[in-house]
Amino acid sequence: MTRSGKPFDSALTVFMLVKTTTEWLGFPVEKRFELFRETFTPILKAHAADVTLRFFDIEFYSARVTDLWMWDARDHQSYQLLVEAIRETPFWDRYFEIVDILPGLENAYATHYGREPITA
Repeated sequence: MTRSGKPFDSALTVFMLVKTTTEWLGFPVEKRFELFRETFTPILKAHAADVTLRFFDIEFYSARVTDLWMWDARDHQSYQLLVEAIRETPFWDRYFEIVDILPGLENAYATHYGREPITA
């Protein structure tokens, strides 16, 4: 593990804002978990050495999106390969609408100027 607790140091963090579709919400809860296990989990496992995911439920705070998927990637290509795999499934724009994708570099400003990161 690295100092961040992830299996690698991230070169890229991506905040993917998504909204559940009525088709997804029409499935019983157990079916949703089954679909995740059958389709989404194998993709995550296939890319686990280079990309990690954290889920945030935000539907009770936002009308625009229901979830935030936070991806940390070893590099841009690793993230790209993961997204290409997800795009080939119903999770991309069928079960979830991809509302916005916000890539960022953690502490890039401080790093650029050779300063300590600003943290709390």
